Amino acid sequence: MHLNYKSFTLGVEEEYMVLDPVTRELKSHEQQIVHEGQKVIKDKVKAEMHQAVVEVGTDICADVDEAWADVATLRKTISGIASSLGYSMGAAGTHPFSHWESQLITDHIRYSEIVNELQEAARSNLIFGLHVHVGMETREMANHIANSTRYFLPHIYALSTNSPFWEGRLTGYKSFRTKVFDKFPRTGIPEAFDSIESYDNYVKLLIKTNCIDNAKKIWWDLRVHPFFNTVEFRICDVPMTVDETIAIAALFQAICARIYMLRSKNLNFIQYPRPLINENKWRASRYGIDGRLIDFGKEEEVNTRALIYELLEFVEPVLDHLGSRHRLAYVHKILENGTGADRQLAVFEKTKDLSQVVGYIQDQYLHGI
Repeated sequence: MHLNYKSFTLGVEEEYMVLDPVTRELKSHEQQIVHEGQKVIKDKVKAEMHQAVVEVGTDICADVDEAWADVATLRKTISGIASSLGYSMGAAGTHPFSHWESQLITDHIRYSEIVNELQEAARSNLIFGLHVHVGMETREMANHIANSTRYFLPHIYALSTNSPFWEGRLTGYKSFRTKVFDKFPRTGIPEAFDSIESYDNYVKLLIKTNCIDNAKKIWWDLRVHPFFNTVEFRICDVPMTVDETIAIAALFQAICARIYMLRSKNLNFIQYPRPLINENKWRASRYGIDGRLIDFGKEEEVNTRALIYELLEFVEPVLDHLGSRHRLAYVHKILENGTGADRQLAVFEKTKDLSQVVGYIQDQYLHGI
């Protein structure tokens, strides 16, 4: 069987915070950045539900280097436009001290519908995530790979943790973002679906019974995309820097390719039930890379860093096919220097000043570009 690694294309979406350069508060920018951005990068920049959020998305990228260049260009472009309008930008899962109550909602029918239905859960959902799409040959393969990659979600999420503060408080979590998002329905680790048909039937049932009007209202940590041939990974906080984002995207891509390689040999990764994976997700949000996750094969707690090294070994056989070895090497840097959350906490430890933490987030936005 000839394996086609070219199908594992990448698309990366990031959500950024719009900041007042002086007060470092979140700033509702009335979509000026989006309108100006669309003149340059067209539909690669979008408004989000809250006006203090700007969402960008890359083109379909053939490999991680293309994805790196695309994200770097998007960050640079948005940063330039923002500063010409008197704003600055940052990337973290939550803003350290701004309050959601004072942020304006974007005037758009989709957002009014969501706010009307979900009320305060929607209004308070002022968080910033990273979504990585990995291309698939078929939707059947997408379902198979989504089922098998669920197990690894907490490991990669731990690397992305970047939201230790919420509304001016030290939360005690490395990622508080998912705690905020958990108030939404249809979130979290999904179940495994035994076929793409059973997933499609689930979606059809929800639409038929008016639970949702379209499949985009399924907000799981990973989903087979309703319209594209991709698996979309949605669990991560948006990382502070482009190098972190691309290392994480490379890891998602490599896991998909590795499961695909196993499949070609009629092998599969063990499917663990959702409640077990949830235990690891909780630990990842609380402790980031400094805690322990459960190795369900051995039925024991293992140092999270050790499991991440094991994960890097697991994907080793596909890295040269994907051309992603050099980008994935950055995971070692994250393990050395800490995640975004660890670095935010270090700044706070030193300065005891959340405004300095935001200053650091601003400085890191174009780091390495």
